[in-house]
Amino acid sequence: VQLVESGGGLGNPGGSLRLSCAASGFPFSTYWMYWVRQRPGQDIEWVSSIDTRGSNKYYVESVKGRFAISRDNAKNVLYLEMNGLKPEDTALYYCARDSQGAIRGQGTQVTVAS
Repeated sequence: VQLVESGGGLGNPGGSLRLSCAASGFPFSTYWMYWVRQRPGQDIEWVSSIDTRGSNKYYVESVKGRFAISRDNAKNVLYLEMNGLKPEDTALYYCARDSQGAIRGQGTQVTVAS
């Protein structure tokens, strides 16, 4: 299993970033996929889930209406569109194959600051 995140960086409050995750080594289209994050000094937190076809999507309350998860099963890629960024979104974001983040990539850092 290989999960490689990209797209993080420095974002302004109210701004946007788009994270991508390239998946390989497993049948991507048959797995629910997840984004989880880890703020400095805190445990991993589930952020969002998407079912195998992209029909059902779920979000932690703090990002509802601002973040959008999607996937492209033809390309084996998972996305997280992040809008209305807030400083509290600052974290290391991981693409994961489970909601606890036990199987995850190396992460991409998102820092929100003016």
